[in-house]
Amino acid sequence: MLISTLGGVGMWSVIVALPAVQSEFDIARAQASLPFTLAMVGFAFGGVAMGRLLDRVGILGPISLGALALAVGYVGAASAGSLAIFALAHAVIGFGSSVTLGPLMADISQWFVRRRGVAVTLCSAGNYFAGAVWPPVVQHGIAAYGWRTTHLGIGLCCGSAMLLIGLAALRRPAPAARASASADHIASPAMLGLSPGALQALLAVASVCCCVAMSMPQVHIVAYCGDLGYGVARGADMLSLMMAFGVLGRIISGLIADRVGGLGTLMLGSALQAVALLMYLLYDGLFPLYVISALFGLFQGGIIPSYTLIVREYFAPKEAGTRVGIVLMASLVGMALGGFLSGYIFDLTGSYGRPS
Repeated sequence: MLISTLGGVGMWSVIVALPAVQSEFDIARAQASLPFTLAMVGFAFGGVAMGRLLDRVGILGPISLGALALAVGYVGAASAGSLAIFALAHAVIGFGSSVTLGPLMADISQWFVRRRGVAVTLCSAGNYFAGAVWPPVVQHGIAAYGWRTTHLGIGLCCGSAMLLIGLAALRRPAPAARASASADHIASPAMLGLSPGALQALLAVASVCCCVAMSMPQVHIVAYCGDLGYGVARGADMLSLMMAFGVLGRIISGLIADRVGGLGTLMLGSALQAVALLMYLLYDGLFPLYVISALFGLFQGGIIPSYTLIVREYFAPKEAGTRVGIVLMASLVGMALGGFLSGYIFDLTGSYGRPS
């Protein structure tokens, strides 16, 4: 959880920095969203690469590589003289941050059987702790020191801390990762009437769809609050609140998953996320936006860990790292697409809401 919280900054700092970067480079909102898009692309492909590395050498290898990439990416972003360099640096940042979600969830799933749902969601909660902790910190750093100095400090501090924690605490391989099979692996895709490839493909499609919707408030809530006149600091607070309730949602979803399984938990979370997202169309007052952001975080918090649980329920443990990485790659494609499309729609219509 601590490593995930530290490395998870790579998913959130660019959102808070969006208005400052847009102003400095004098670009449109869709262009300013490009660094987030490339960060998600880096995260997506990094998840697959890190997952394959996990299956071969254990978790310490991916953590070491991720920490190095995170530090290099932030230093590059801090010194960027153009939007193109800044965006490319965020692709490296995303690659480094990818170790904090899929590989960590896949690894922790190898250590538990009876309470696997809670274990996986607690591990993944670090990603949302990052979303709760980092936006206000990054916003304060940008206001006090500028976005370049803030990025430099994040890269050096978080990269070093991730590496040290990994070396100190995560040197042993997970028990199930050393075995070619596991006694707790009792299901298969055939039980759903699907081949392994078909189930993998369906999970990837579902992951893209849910994350297009998921990314809209997460990427643009800060800029949206600025547009409404509430100020970007209010937006950063809402993002932090959204992620804080996402932590609660992930823990609750773990308890639910231990009773109904990963598939049922995924269906429930997806339906509730749709309800919360529609509420953004109906209300734009300051207090309602705080409430809706909290509900959105609560409802969608357990969706991503559910994919890991489904993979562990229907595929062999030795394939967990790679298969979870593929599903999360699809989810990050959805996040990247949703973040860009939201900015593009705004540039076309001047609004995130319903067309008039």
